[in-house]
Amino acid sequence: MKYVVVTGGVVSGLGKGVTASSIGVVLKACGLHVTSIKIDPYLNTDAGTMSPFEHGEVFVLDDGGEVDLDLGNYERFLDVTLTKDNNITTGKIYQSVINKERRGDYLGKTVQVVPHITDAIQDWIERVAAVPVDGSNSPADVCVIELGGVVGDIESSPFVEALRQFQFRVGQDNFCLVHVSLVPVLGATGEQKTKPTQHSVKDLRALGLMPNLLACRSVKPLAQSTKEKLLQFCHVSAEHVLNIFDVSNIWHVPLLLRDQKAHLAILKQLNLSLDSAPALEEWTARAELCDSLSIPVKIAMVGKYTGLSDSYLSVIKALLHASLAWSKKLCVEWVAATDLEDSTRNENPEAHAAAWETLKSVDGILVPGGFGDRGVQGKILAAQFARENKIPYLGVCLGMQIAVIEFSRTVLQLEAANSTEFNAHTPHPCVIYMPEVSKTHMGGTMRLGARKTYFTTADCLTAKLYKLEGHHGDGKSYVEERHRHRYEVNPDMIEKLEAAGLHFVGKDETGRRMEIVEIPDHPYFVGVQFHPEFKSRPGKPTPVFLGFILAAAGGLSAYLSGHKTGKPTCPCNGHLTRDTLKEHHIGMHLQRLYPFGQSVFPEL
Repeated sequence: MKYVVVTGGVVSGLGKGVTASSIGVVLKACGLHVTSIKIDPYLNTDAGTMSPFEHGEVFVLDDGGEVDLDLGNYERFLDVTLTKDNNITTGKIYQSVINKERRGDYLGKTVQVVPHITDAIQDWIERVAAVPVDGSNSPADVCVIELGGVVGDIESSPFVEALRQFQFRVGQDNFCLVHVSLVPVLGATGEQKTKPTQHSVKDLRALGLMPNLLACRSVKPLAQSTKEKLLQFCHVSAEHVLNIFDVSNIWHVPLLLRDQKAHLAILKQLNLSLDSAPALEEWTARAELCDSLSIPVKIAMVGKYTGLSDSYLSVIKALLHASLAWSKKLCVEWVAATDLEDSTRNENPEAHAAAWETLKSVDGILVPGGFGDRGVQGKILAAQFARENKIPYLGVCLGMQIAVIEFSRTVLQLEAANSTEFNAHTPHPCVIYMPEVSKTHMGGTMRLGARKTYFTTADCLTAKLYKLEGHHGDGKSYVEERHRHRYEVNPDMIEKLEAAGLHFVGKDETGRRMEIVEIPDHPYFVGVQFHPEFKSRPGKPTPVFLGFILAAAGGLSAYLSGHKTGKPTCPCNGHLTRDTLKEHHIGMHLQRLYPFGQSVFPEL
């Protein structure tokens, strides 16, 4: 097994996750099997109980693991399916060591950070790196390991020491360290400063780790004089200084690494030969297509964490994947749910007016998942506005429950209808706590991971979308999506709701847990209890989000009818000008990537 370790210096938030993912992409394009591990030095066992304000989005895996959002980057970039063990935390390591001590595994020895904690870290890495993740049942050739935080942090010290030992355990030919550092610009002169990187490398070397490659983050490409300083003081060769400067979209990052021959430097360090140049045609096409799009599709994101886009990272990525597939430029309009609430009680009337003006201007409305009652009334108003004004609506997890609450209040005229999450004593509980979920322990106790959803009819919109995109499990009438929730639609209210026009078209294997809801006489009104965004991939948009974008862009009917006739059509219906030709048809290989959006000029 070969290991590529990615560390960070100077400041956090440099994009180590994207760098690690991009390294994986380039190595995979060289024909290697790649897996990934993320090390988070916090004491939490996992990310499940952490606030989005603290840590951004909690990403959910097939096995129910609640993990760091960087594992979402790995899955999307590498098209792999990781496990909860691919996310190592201090809490997990210490818990495993303490459990061994309690069992007597250490035979009475004094348990210490060195060697017991450091050995546990190394053993964990070797065990997880051997697990196949790309569907081929072949163990990986290379494991990319990202160490979270910044070198020099007290909390990451055991992991740094473990990695120092690990390079000797596996051998120098099997270990490559890439250090991501910041090269800032200070003052009006625009001079790029190398001193922060110099000190960061100095700290790393003092801890016993020598970087094989530097990945320097900067706003603009590094000047030659800057590179020469880095070579002089950081003890790396010229071809091992990589520059990841700001780009128009993150799909350019693997291309930057390829163009700077990062793969050759890494393969040389790992004593691997290269059979052929990295095959990144699809990445190139995707990056160029994203840059060239100009026809917008405007989506309102109605949530409570709108100040932090990382809180909805996978939702944004899923929207982007779907928009690219239909050759539209995604424009996300952030709407704080609290700003939509009653203007007579709203403390900021200007924000209230602006929020409603935004909601009335968009092509589609999305209410994502969330917890707690702040902003719930605003989300209900957004769902009502979308339903009554025939605006495409997608509700994810809480967003589906919101749609049910709104329908119960407005259509069934049960004004006090609510979720017991927000009002435990509501006389009309249309959303209730799931009976099997713990009420005393928070971590890992929700309904988590991949679960099957069975369609009650093949004629519903959602089933058609999944079938057209080839997402039916084993050819049967179910799909498998990832879940993360404690509350569910009250089964006792289903008969009333369906009689009034709310159709529950997807249910779990028992038939009592509601998974998908639709309103048929609507351009697109869909709510899903699961989180389809977690399985969306570049070039393979998840059907629920694809249908939403198609409806918002006015292309859903064309898409459905195009597939039925075997003659896919483009939303422009062939009426393209010279100026818009490139936007829709970058190259022939795009027909393989986005066939239903690229086929109006078959002669190309």
